[in-house]
Amino acid sequence: MKIALAYSGGLDTTVSIKWLQEKYNAEVITVTVDVGQEEDFEEVEERALKSGATKHYFIDAKKKFVEEYVAKCIKANGLYEGAYPLSSALSRPLIAEEVAKIAIKEGCDAVAHGCTGKGNDQIRFDVTLSAVAPCLRIIAPVREWNMSRDQEIEYALKNGLPINPRKSRFSIDENLWGRSIEAGELEDPWVEPPIEAFKYLRPLEETPSRPQEIVIEFEKGIPISIDGSKMPLEEIIMELNRIGGTHGFGYIDHIEDRVVGLKSREVYEAPAALLLIYAHVDLEKMVLNKRILDFKPIIEHKWAEMVYSGLWVDPLMKAIDAFIDETQIEVSGEVRIKLFKGSARIVGRKAEKPLYSPEMITYTSKSVFDQRAGEAFSKLWGLSSIMHYTYQKRGINQS
Repeated sequence: MKIALAYSGGLDTTVSIKWLQEKYNAEVITVTVDVGQEEDFEEVEERALKSGATKHYFIDAKKKFVEEYVAKCIKANGLYEGAYPLSSALSRPLIAEEVAKIAIKEGCDAVAHGCTGKGNDQIRFDVTLSAVAPCLRIIAPVREWNMSRDQEIEYALKNGLPINPRKSRFSIDENLWGRSIEAGELEDPWVEPPIEAFKYLRPLEETPSRPQEIVIEFEKGIPISIDGSKMPLEEIIMELNRIGGTHGFGYIDHIEDRVVGLKSREVYEAPAALLLIYAHVDLEKMVLNKRILDFKPIIEHKWAEMVYSGLWVDPLMKAIDAFIDETQIEVSGEVRIKLFKGSARIVGRKAEKPLYSPEMITYTSKSVFDQRAGEAFSKLWGLSSIMHYTYQKRGINQS
């Protein structure tokens, strides 16, 4: 049997190599997909081969991740439950697709991933793999084996697998769009996450003593520059992670509803994601009319829910993306943000084609708005409410 394993280099997937060999007498091919996690990928490959993999593939998918996944998240203002910018969730269908491609290329009988049975990632991998490679069996060693983290470490040490159980007490998933931090003392929702859990965020007492202003420019809903310097979206994200983290901004700590029905305490670090989404929401208010602004959040909620729930391949996603793309045609302009001591305050914005009209809204003599029209408007606007109130009052008086 030949199996392609989505390999991160962490504990779960490293023990999975040995387990797959023992359980299925399998030849294991490992596949590592780079979506912006900062790893020594040569070391990851070496660990995979030392653990028993017969071949290892490395796929650089950062550009695809940013252009085909993150860009859609920005346009959709993608925040699950109003807090989580879907960093890990967005990467899973891409990773699954790339692993499936290798599995087909290598003539594998199955694909495997290191997801647990209580998390969301199992759904994201399973659904995407079933869609893009229905001919392949899906195996999830950690889920099937039902092992705890402590038991996995014991198994790895017993079999001489190259892991470092003391590397971190936290379970961290990272990509360009953000970092997910779990386990350890974070399982107690009363405990404040320690600063060593974070990569970008400085402690507030160590952040600059003066605010920093930045200007983010968008074109059709996509960020294209910072402070006038145009750069690829991938570089914009990296720079905003650095800037936001320097000022202690990008911290997310909330109670989240998993797809399987469990509530979990989730801690995320996503300076760039939050800055870009907040700025994008503000710019949209300048160019989209009230009806779209009222309706789009309903669509955004469904978009985020589907991404979180592993339904990237569902046809509804394509339809939702088409609607969102249509709303972004005129979303071009700049947003000015002031960062200071963990906060990011929007202090200015301008758009190429704003619906905001200074000549209409001003209270000075330069106004072109005819205020006399307001009297008739008020009468018509409140007509049904006034009639209902009047008739109701009459009924009370008659009784």
